[in-house]
Amino acid sequence: MPGNDWKREEVAAIVPDYFDMLTKELSGKNYGKAEHRRQLRKIIYRSHGAIERKHMNISAILVEKYLQAHPELDPLINEFLLSDITTPEIKNILKSEVEVPDFDKRFNEDRIEYVNESETNYYVREQRNKKLGLLGEKFVIKYEKQKLLTIGQENLADKIEHISQTVGDSAGFDILSFDDKGNEKFIEVKTTKLDKNSPFYFTRNELGLSRNKNDQYSLYRVFRFQKKPQFYQLQGALDKTCKSISTEYMGWPK
Repeated sequence: MPGNDWKREEVAAIVPDYFDMLTKELSGKNYGKAEHRRQLRKIIYRSHGAIERKHMNISAILVEKYLQAHPELDPLINEFLLSDITTPEIKNILKSEVEVPDFDKRFNEDRIEYVNESETNYYVREQRNKKLGLLGEKFVIKYEKQKLLTIGQENLADKIEHISQTVGDSAGFDILSFDDKGNEKFIEVKTTKLDKNSPFYFTRNELGLSRNKNDQYSLYRVFRFQKKPQFYQLQGALDKTCKSISTEYMGWPK
């Protein structure tokens, strides 16, 4: 059996497979991740779990470089990111929360390269989609209300406030909700049409609020919004729950 480190030929096999799934995702085509793993196991002698984890940990920067090297995909990406968005029917919203993804614990910040903040950065482009962000926030509000109603806290459900709409971005969070004991919850929502392994951006203002409200703060990462919205929570200060890199600086003459 191979060791923990992936060999060059294994990486050479799994990376194209990852981008094949990504292209199908952007095109709206159905595909099965389990079937992809089964096919890979014919040439990569790894467990299903090992292949799944490797798929999860193909870096966002590698994705960005691949997409920049294949400009023919740009119209497809634009259509995916900018197409009209609707909230799909959700039968039981209380089953939408999932565990935090098990990202690679051997992550090495020193190996991260410069991330292009231009229009070709598709993660930035998607985050600028205000309608997607708004629908993601409404999805979380619906979840929070249903959760409180289920435990008989109708009065608290009625007090949930859509802060990004009533106060604005300056608040540093999107939704004011409550736990089952009536304590305030400060919720920031980050929404993507892509899968749960997609990176997200947060501002200095959001970071500061997460530190100040550490015990009451949660980031809800909503993913696969167009098909089957789900989310995971990161609870506490963002610099404690996230690995991050600086992608922009403000400067002035010395």
